[in-house]
Amino acid sequence: MAFLIRMGGWRIAEISDLLAIARRAAERAGRRLLTADDEGYRAHVTDRDHPREVKAHADIELEKAILADLTPTGIPILSEESGCSGLENSDQLRFIVDPLDGTFNYIHNLGPWAVSIALWEGAKPIFGVVYSAEDDEMYWGGPGLGAFRGENPIAVSSVSDRSLASICTGLPARADLGDPTFRDRFWKAAVGFSKTRMLGSAAMSLVRVASGAADAYCEDGIMIWDVAAGLAIVMGAGGAQTWTPVAADHSVDVFASNGHLTHPAES
Repeated sequence: MAFLIRMGGWRIAEISDLLAIARRAAERAGRRLLTADDEGYRAHVTDRDHPREVKAHADIELEKAILADLTPTGIPILSEESGCSGLENSDQLRFIVDPLDGTFNYIHNLGPWAVSIALWEGAKPIFGVVYSAEDDEMYWGGPGLGAFRGENPIAVSSVSDRSLASICTGLPARADLGDPTFRDRFWKAAVGFSKTRMLGSAAMSLVRVASGAADAYCEDGIMIWDVAAGLAIVMGAGGAQTWTPVAADHSVDVFASNGHLTHPAES
């Protein structure tokens, strides 16, 4: 691809090169868990600030490996565990990393989990990479790039009738579940569709939308690193997305779909 980005110091980097680095970093990190000592990597790490947020040693160890792969690019990084690295302002080019999305699923063998890496420029997704280690599947893509599962193109569904459509959602660990506004929007989203599913991984929910398996995804108060890569892939697959910052902790309200469906609470 001939997509070029101008970076600080007039350095020019090709998107294809950065995409290759991100794909390699995600795959290496994900496969590391498959061969790791389960006992050590699945051990819980207590988060005193967010007691409902499940952490494992795997989150920390995978982030170290991913940052080691991404840091040499010179691009600032926003990552779940360590926060901002080299980030001067939110308008510039940056990687957004979730080293392990679906940690609870990983610990308990309950559902999908993935490594998620995105490249954004300000509020604009450029590409996303989601590596599902359990089934050794790499999802990637972005606006103007298309969307792929491995090297096979994927596309969103064509369902336009909400009463026939499915939506993936969740209850974020940092969200105030007692907030009436949160409850009202969640309920309207859940009952407005034919089927509602909670997969326990925002990244995997979004690639399901990009693949046409699900028709929409909605989650209020989710963290930007949980959805950054998936949103880019949905756009590459022909879908649409909206997100609104909620707080300074990088939480956002997100709705993504095949482009034919809108949030019931906003219709």
